[in-house]
Amino acid sequence: MALRSVLLDPPFGPLRQSWAPRLQRHGTVNVDGYGVGWYAEGDERPARYRREGPIWADGDLVDLARVVRSHAVLGAVRSATPGCAPGPQAVAPFGAGRWLFSHNGALPGWPRAFEPLAELLPVSELLEIEARTDSALLWAVVLNRLRAGVELGPALSEVCLLAADLADARLNLLVTDGRSLAATAWGDTLFQRRDADGSLLVASEPFDDGPDWSEVPDRTLLVADAAGSTLTPLAPIGPRTREDAPQ
Repeated sequence: MALRSVLLDPPFGPLRQSWAPRLQRHGTVNVDGYGVGWYAEGDERPARYRREGPIWADGDLVDLARVVRSHAVLGAVRSATPGCAPGPQAVAPFGAGRWLFSHNGALPGWPRAFEPLAELLPVSELLEIEARTDSALLWAVVLNRLRAGVELGPALSEVCLLAADLADARLNLLVTDGRSLAATAWGDTLFQRRDADGSLLVASEPFDDGPDWSEVPDRTLLVADAAGSTLTPLAPIGPRTREDAPQ
């Protein structure tokens, strides 16, 4: 697929969601940056393109999105939350190795309320955090789990629940390795659509008014690959410390 078929062409896709989202529950526009990550054929490490301004203000994107094609694409538009840093480094998708990550939501009481999350990480990994944002911290903890060999779904659900136990956070998280993905619905809308060719779309809100979109229930983990999708309810797990974390 061409990047434009995900970012620019859908009538209610990320371009439209940046200035007129239909189902957004918090905020009204998403103009504090945008980003896209994609996988080239034969290369498991994805490329990323991120900008600080609104998606419609980037004249170079039209050409890029027209010629770049990929079997897996992760795009995001940003509405910055108070206390989080600006700049392209603060824009999803975050990435490392073969993984891409995004976060739709917010951590109220950031950063102090979420110090227990940071305490789960060794200092070397804290120093690697790309931006002073709630999303970047969540990604660092997810990445810690992935590097320890935890699969996408368990890694994402564990971090979602850890953060949810600290405050009334909104935690729609998504991680992919280009072949499979995991996503949590926790406080914001999430939809999926499986097309006849087997391709899967996962989005904060439907890209069109077609009948094939289904909403992922709140407090649910979605895990999907070419073979299909599974939904698993999520439930709080109680406070955790670094000593409780998987080794």
